[in-house]
Amino acid sequence: MNETEGLRFRRVHRPQVITDELPEHRRKGTGTYSGKVFQVTLLSLGGLLLLPLLFILLILESPIHPEVFSLKDPPQMKGCWEPNLKLREAERIYEDQVLGPESIVNIGDVLFAGTADGKIVKLIGRRLHTLTRLGKLPCGSREQEPSCGRPLGIRAGPNGTLFVADAYLGVFEVNPSTGESTRLVSGGQLVAGRKLSFINDITVTRDGRKLFFTDSSSRWQRRDYLQLLMEATADGRVLELDLETRELTVVMENLRFPNGIQLLPDEESVLVAETTMARIRRVHVAGLNKGGMDTFVENLPGFPDNIRPSSGGGYWVAMSSVRPNPGFSVMDFLSQRPWIKKFIFKLFSPEVLMKFSPPYSLVAELNGGGVCSRSFHDPGGLVAGYISEVHEHQGSLYLGSFRSNYIAKLDLSKV
Repeated sequence: MNETEGLRFRRVHRPQVITDELPEHRRKGTGTYSGKVFQVTLLSLGGLLLLPLLFILLILESPIHPEVFSLKDPPQMKGCWEPNLKLREAERIYEDQVLGPESIVNIGDVLFAGTADGKIVKLIGRRLHTLTRLGKLPCGSREQEPSCGRPLGIRAGPNGTLFVADAYLGVFEVNPSTGESTRLVSGGQLVAGRKLSFINDITVTRDGRKLFFTDSSSRWQRRDYLQLLMEATADGRVLELDLETRELTVVMENLRFPNGIQLLPDEESVLVAETTMARIRRVHVAGLNKGGMDTFVENLPGFPDNIRPSSGGGYWVAMSSVRPNPGFSVMDFLSQRPWIKKFIFKLFSPEVLMKFSPPYSLVAELNGGGVCSRSFHDPGGLVAGYISEVHEHQGSLYLGSFRSNYIAKLDLSKV
């Protein structure tokens, strides 16, 4: 073997550097394996999380059976509806002394209200007295509400007495001095084949002979008002009680959450807030058009509650939730998507769902033709939250609420 041939078999020994890095082909193989393990683990966890949801979707029955309905695009918040902070000029009175003063009325300078703990209270100056209790103790929980009672609409009659609509217990006449009460209509009774399950608001004629009241649903009770709102059940009614003959009749039916009610000056018609539909209807209860109905105002920027007369000849309307435009309205979005409503009610309780709809207090004065003349706002309901009614007395607005622990008082001279 010559020297040249020997060179062919000679290896060059080069120093090797030892590091923590693996050869490229080994790194690639290990990475692929780890990635597969991660993907399998992620899919397994996802499956474990989805199984309960699928169980909820397929097995559990939704407590509501929503109907499809349509709302017009919300009106733009401009002109009369331009947002402002005027409601924040209100002061809170009787704070921590009342709970849920839904409706307010005055006889002279004395105010009366019904509260969430089943009482009719009398407000004189800075003092608060319990006039009467329509139901029985204990009170304070959802389960106790039907026996405790929940006074909602309250009015003063021409003979100096109070008329009260209790959601569960019925319609009462109450002596404002002694607190003695007489039941005029029993809650839960059958009228024209359907139950009075959610008696809401009331209005009385000037001669005190007739009462008109709303029954918001024959299926849902007041404690389930959110289910009623989301289901959009068209089973609400307007009823008439003749106080002389005690005859009780249905004057209008198939309404979606009829709420506040107010007699017009001619007493041939009543205005009825159809809350789910964001509008106010005019129901003809006397005269040539008796039995008919038309629309007083359509497509409000919020969901109307009680309606009360204003000193200017129009009507005050309270709204505790709005349909923002510009913005996103949950109710408008869900109105034609009943399957989403079903799913939501399978997952969440009504208490949790309340948090999805942030409060926005809106008070509007409508003229006799249903046109907005002015509005007062409190975005977020920071001063006057969850408003249900506007009662005007001696230059101020007293704002009722279905859940706040105060009455908000707004001096109209300040706005």
